[in-house]
Parts: sequence; C-alpha cells; structure tokens
Amino acid sequence: MSRFVLSDAAIDGVAQKRTLDDDAAGACVIFEGWVRDHNDGRQVRRLDYQAYAPLACSEGEAIMTEAVSRFELRGARAIHRTGSLEIGDLAVWVGVSADHRDAAYAASRWIIDEIKQRVPIWKNEHYANGESGWLHPDNSPVDPGLGPPR
Repeated sequence: MSRFVLSDAAIDGVAQKRTLDDDAAGACVIFEGWVRDHNDGRQVRRLDYQAYAPLACSEGEAIMTEAVSRFELRGARAIHRTGSLEIGDLAVWVGVSADHRDAAYAASRWIIDEIKQRVPIWKNEHYANGESGWLHPDNSPVDPGLGPPR
C-alpha cells in the first residue's frame, strides 16, 4: 500500500486512522487540513486542486519513506485531494504512529511542511468577488507563464 495518495474522492479520516494501528505504537497524531472561507484577507468560495500525479505521488512517497526512517515511525500515511472542494471539505490528511508522542508530533509537522514545499500540487482559489488565483505548493502565486498543469 502506498503511504502517499492523491484522491479525487472525499477522504475518510476514520478509515485512514485504522491503517496506522500497531500494538507497538504508543502515540498517533492526525493532521487534517480543511478548506477555509478566507485567505490573505479575501473571502474564498471554493478551491480547485490540480497535481502532476506521477511526480506528486513519487515525491510524496519519498517524503513518507524519509519520515518513517527519520522519526522511527510505526506507520505513516498522507492523502491529498484533487479536484473541486467546497468550504469545510477535508483537503489533506496526514497520520503517523510512533512509539512516543514527541516523534509522532514532530513527524506530522515535518510531513505536512514537506508536502507543501516539495509536492507539485496547485491550488486555485475562487473568491467571493468572482476572481480566482492559482497558488503554488509553497502558497506563493504561480508565475503566469508557467501555471499549473492542464
């Protein structure tokens, strides 16, 4: 089973947590990133996520493998949505299990930060005034000459 997955369907966090079950684990940390109704002072109506799937999955899997080794995790899994999402939808889910809580907390934070920096996923925010704007994984505006994948 892949530790990093892109999904165009809703994420079932309860089912995902079960993939982390391990009798040797003493801690489990779950991070859920939800679509919020604002960003940088602008009212957001919805988001569209696009990804270059072959590279995104490869880089996501590399992040997860590195996390398991670096933090001595018992389990690790991350799912990122693609497609159109509404306010309140679950956009990204990260779960880790480890022997101790310090490792689990540190790994969870490290994984989501690395996903945002390294995985080619683009976010198009649709604003209340009818405008929209693409953001790159690090949340900086995308160069209009480059843009997201089509």
